[in-house]
Amino acid sequence: MSDMLIRFLIGGFVVSLFAMIGDVLRPKSFAGLFGAAPSVALATLGLTVVRQGKGFAALEARAMIVGAMAFLVYAASVSWFLRRYRSGTLVTTIGLIPIWFVVAFSLMFLCKGVLS
Repeated sequence: MSDMLIRFLIGGFVVSLFAMIGDVLRPKSFAGLFGAAPSVALATLGLTVVRQGKGFAALEARAMIVGAMAFLVYAASVSWFLRRYRSGTLVTTIGLIPIWFVVAFSLMFLCKGVLS
């Protein structure tokens, strides 16, 4: 079975599970929090452990955490910029993507120096 099919099956199952959990929680806005991204990450990490070992999966997990932290900074920046300057959403989100990259690469650089 190909990796894509396994990811599809595991991801679909976990998305359904998270959707059920999100449906039970209040407020309903939490349902989106338990959407596809966590399930795809879990499926990918599971496959990585099986195929390439725990060490490589740990590196992948660290990269996912750094990416999530960088996205948090990016999303907060976009939110602040939109509220402060009332600019267009498309222009703001595209224009601030470099923040995401700078934070992500900076954090990865720091992690390599600290954890290596």
